[in-house]
Amino acid sequence: MTKLEIKGDWNIAKGTLKQKWAKLTDDDLRYVEGKQEELFGHIQKRTGETREAVGKAIKEACSGCGCGCGCK
Repeated sequence: MTKLEIKGDWNIAKGTLKQKWAKLTDDDLRYVEGKQEELFGHIQKRTGETREAVGKAIKEACSGCGCGCGCK
């Protein structure tokens, strides 16, 4: 899988998460490899959801996409 494909897959996953929680912004969903906990924290802070709910939503959004977010 190329870097471009991975970026496209993550963009799809971000769209799915934005549909679930409309208040999320691109900045909230900026993912840096190795900083999964930071991503979860941003989403938790913005949505008020539990870590478990955020993790489940990210896994569902990324299921099979290979985006590299570490959700698998």
